[in-house]
Amino acid sequence: MATVETPGRNRTGSAVGLSATTATARQRGAGVAMMLASSAANQTGAAVGATAFPAIGPVGVVAVRQFVTALVLAPIVRPRFRGLGKDWWPILGLTAVFSVMNLSLYLAIDRIGLGLAVTLEFLGPLAVAIGSSRRAFDFACAGSAGVGVVVLTNPGPATDVVGVALALVAATAWACYILLNRTLGQRLPGIQGTAVASVVTAVAWTPIAVVWFFLRPPAGTALGLAAACGVLSSIVPYVVDLLALRRVPARVFGTFTSINPVWAAVAGWLLLEQALQLNEWIGITLIVVTNLAVSARGLARSPNPLGQRRPVPHHGSWSGRSPRRGRVGRLG
Repeated sequence: MATVETPGRNRTGSAVGLSATTATARQRGAGVAMMLASSAANQTGAAVGATAFPAIGPVGVVAVRQFVTALVLAPIVRPRFRGLGKDWWPILGLTAVFSVMNLSLYLAIDRIGLGLAVTLEFLGPLAVAIGSSRRAFDFACAGSAGVGVVVLTNPGPATDVVGVALALVAATAWACYILLNRTLGQRLPGIQGTAVASVVTAVAWTPIAVVWFFLRPPAGTALGLAAACGVLSSIVPYVVDLLALRRVPARVFGTFTSINPVWAAVAGWLLLEQALQLNEWIGITLIVVTNLAVSARGLARSPNPLGQRRPVPHHGSWSGRSPRRGRVGRLG
């Protein structure tokens, strides 16, 4: 049966050549909708995972999430384990970061709530973005973020210091994740490094999961919720962000990821009944606005503001560049 070729389509009829530079206004609008859906799915997944805490705890949820991520990502990427040589060191570092980042975040969510934990975690990529700067504007942004943290946490006798500290550990781990991914992105093609690290992380978590679930036998419902967390917080963003990055410039993508703390607060409120106080909303707003300002500043300084980019990254954050959550994206 003959097929008809049309401009911009291959012989199977699927679209080809779509990129941020060739996308129409309608396609870019679809890309924006995808970005918003991706961040909503990410935070909804975290909230769904938190509902399993009473049954299997944050450790159990993180273990299942790591397994789901590796089981789905490995067949897609087909990571190569041979011939890595010295690349094993950053991969092992990324494995440790995956574990610390997710476990500390989920422990923080269990103590201080989803909205606060995710907002504080965003300080990690924000620190990476402005850490090497000497501009007064970026110092002002750092000060604004600091004020946001103080307003958000409202230090006092009732403050959960451990919960706040865990969220800040997650922020530090996220910053390390970005830097390690940048290194791996320069050494290995695509997201090979991240895929290898995901598999190694799942293997490392296997004995932990065996012991944990032996001591706390899980119900099927709890395992299902944890698996849904892995799908919504890792797999869905991977696929959706991949599609969105073909429609919107990567730097614009990075700007939109700043809305994640807001989604986290809404998901915590709707799914976990974690209502926020006025000071917490103000603190979240300060940190979100700071992220937006830094992202917009980077976009304005970009020599390529329209989004022309190298034809590589499947998922910038994983290749060390940064789309998911833009400059702050991550997997795991």
